[in-house]
Amino acid sequence: MEASLDWPTGMSTVFTAMDRGTLARGAHRRLAAAGASTRTEVLRHLERLLREREADLLAANKLDLDAPGADELPGPILKRLALTPSKLETLREGVRVLIEDPDPAGQPLLRRELDDGLVLEQVRVPIGVLLIVFESRPDAVIQIGSLALRTGNAVLMKGGSEALHSNRVLTDLLRDAVTEAGADPDVVQNVEGREAVTDLLELDEYIDLVIPRGSAELVRSIKSSSRIPVLGHADGICHVFVDAAADPAMAARVTVDAKTNYVAVCNAAETLLLHRDFPAGTAVVQALLEAGVEVRGDDAVQGMADGVIAAIESDFGREFGDLVIAARVVDGLETAIDHIHSYGSAHTDTIVTGDSEVARRFLESVDASSVFWNASTRFADGFRYGLGAEVGIATGRVHARGPMGAEGLFTTKWVLTGNGHVVGDYGPGKRSYTHRDLPLD
Repeated sequence: MEASLDWPTGMSTVFTAMDRGTLARGAHRRLAAAGASTRTEVLRHLERLLREREADLLAANKLDLDAPGADELPGPILKRLALTPSKLETLREGVRVLIEDPDPAGQPLLRRELDDGLVLEQVRVPIGVLLIVFESRPDAVIQIGSLALRTGNAVLMKGGSEALHSNRVLTDLLRDAVTEAGADPDVVQNVEGREAVTDLLELDEYIDLVIPRGSAELVRSIKSSSRIPVLGHADGICHVFVDAAADPAMAARVTVDAKTNYVAVCNAAETLLLHRDFPAGTAVVQALLEAGVEVRGDDAVQGMADGVIAAIESDFGREFGDLVIAARVVDGLETAIDHIHSYGSAHTDTIVTGDSEVARRFLESVDASSVFWNASTRFADGFRYGLGAEVGIATGRVHARGPMGAEGLFTTKWVLTGNGHVVGDYGPGKRSYTHRDLPLD
């Protein structure tokens, strides 16, 4: 199957999936070998172009927002689709973080003397060629692209069709930044159309990792369609557990922020668990209602405030992505943990409590990629973690977990330096290995 793509030069070219893979593989190897200074220069051009072309980016995004049918998109998708000056400034700030951080490529994780003059190192190297499939969020183009460029990876990006114009102009911007630094722009490619993705998913010889960033359905579909390793996340079903020893004002503040700060993202809280002995449950529920949240509660929660709607079982374990939260009263810490493990998605869960021992047990016991104490689930984000940006949030266990920044885009290789050493010199009655660890600096 062939796919058409207009490169920034304006020249219309027909690329097969294999063409894309071949171009990306070569561009990745050249960028990885170019050195840290070239990759940093790319990011400096990117930050500048994001500032200089802000009007063009917002104009392209408006085309998507005004496209036929856009007003019929679900509210959470429409919110993720929109670019704003504030979002663009956040993207620029994320790029600046990557510029200021040391380039991690080639850094040794281990240095060991095997014998006199025979030194082994384990060093970070880029994974290679990444295929990223994401939905509705054009800002992901810059987040993902900047991380790939920082780490020396090539990236093929398939965004949602609802962000067609935004994705094109943002990818063009990335490619221009690469070109201005003297590197190969094919290290970043925009992919359009489901058929193109289907073809790329067959290229296990050219693509090293697929990262779906979207719904659980998207992740499952891609996993079932490819032999390429897939790093994805499940739904963002995040919990706030308010313990009996929680400060009432803190409990209300954290819960409202976790739910309402930005409802359309995967780190927004979807379920509130209230300890049966917490004396201010009514105040927390009332704070949610006053913030415009629809509270769907069990019998105990319904009795706390007027306006609470009766919850059904399927409300627990559901990602609403809107001003809706499920709420339940639990008997204690263990019951709360059992509920989280039964209904959660291993994304982010938080406890509000003044009891440090209860908090310790929660943090150690909850099986999630991020666990918090007295903090909103909304902090689960690559930018807020100081990673500069994130490719996504992985809820599995291989090979990255939680917000996935630059560190998650590396694998390792072993580098051995000797002076004519041969294995035949070692063994009983011969030389012995020293296996002495050496400083990394």
